[in-house]
Amino acid sequence: MNTDTKQWPDLASRSLGGSVIAANDELFADRENLIKPEDPVFQPHTFGNKGQIMDGWETRRRREPGSDNAIVRLGCPGGVRRVVVDTSYFTGNYPPEVAVEAYGADGYPAPAELAAAQWTTLVPRSQVAGDARNEFEVAVEQRFTHVRLTIFPDGGVARLRVHGEPVPDPRLLPGTIDLAALENGAVVTGCSNMFYSSPANLLMPGLARVMGDGWETARRRDDSNDWVAVRLACAGSVEVVELDTSHFVGNAPGWAALGYDGGDLVARTALQPDTRHRFAVPRGPVAGQVRLDVYPDGGMARLRVFGTPTPQARAVLADRFLRLLPGAQLAALLRAAGLTADEAARRAQASAGLADLPPAARESFRLGTN
Repeated sequence: MNTDTKQWPDLASRSLGGSVIAANDELFADRENLIKPEDPVFQPHTFGNKGQIMDGWETRRRREPGSDNAIVRLGCPGGVRRVVVDTSYFTGNYPPEVAVEAYGADGYPAPAELAAAQWTTLVPRSQVAGDARNEFEVAVEQRFTHVRLTIFPDGGVARLRVHGEPVPDPRLLPGTIDLAALENGAVVTGCSNMFYSSPANLLMPGLARVMGDGWETARRRDDSNDWVAVRLACAGSVEVVELDTSHFVGNAPGWAALGYDGGDLVARTALQPDTRHRFAVPRGPVAGQVRLDVYPDGGMARLRVFGTPTPQARAVLADRFLRLLPGAQLAALLRAAGLTADEAARRAQASAGLADLPPAARESFRLGTN
């Protein structure tokens, strides 16, 4: 696992495709605000039909026992490392206590199905402060697809951040993938400078909408250059590289190079502003980590490294996925693969990863039958 908590992405973010699929109440402020990628804001004395407009999720005042909750489908399923319950600008109306649970599902269950599910506690019922970023470390080693935030008894929360490491389902990865995509498991492991914006933006899905969606460094006043290192989702044979300077007009790098431990995937080459540059990579060298050097500084919107995972890498991805599945989900997968209910339950209790997978199921993970 990556130990640099600053680089753990927010798995719940709308930028990654997260969605607040249910909330029992949202009278004062919409549930969707919980997963906005930007920081919350506040404009005093701005009133709508239901009171002060708040940039968060806010429920009505309870007049009976109980609690309120919202369910978030993660944009990237994965292992959760830290949860942030941000109550910014909620001062007299924040919940005094919260709890966060998680669930791992196969497919896309509806809220009614999730209500009957067995949830795993990530953050036990805990006190929180108002107008603060309340952070909680998580030590549960499982892959989750949904989280549930419960507030006691009611109130408002500005943002819910679910920081962790994406764990893709190998069955859903085609033959050629973007090895540098965050949603496939790539992660930034280091960079020289992130004065204006995070290098993790390079790995985000889709096209950048504005300059702030990319990675931008401060202006250099020396003879060196800026760089960012990325651990790819897995080792793969690289076919095409994309260096995208979209929206960077007067501040794009003049040149860039993409290297790996065997040399250069893209040798130092001149870049144009506001342009998606694509480069074919001859002979498909196998890379597991890359380093993007920009000369001398500037901004880049996206980095794409398209390639085919090696058979060994496919096996590693499948083994990790199976070991991190919650027991009930793994048992269901094994039953679908032809095991009896008793045998599936036995193997799910003490997961051995890929060794648990019946030979007939290996094809769905693109592993062959050997």
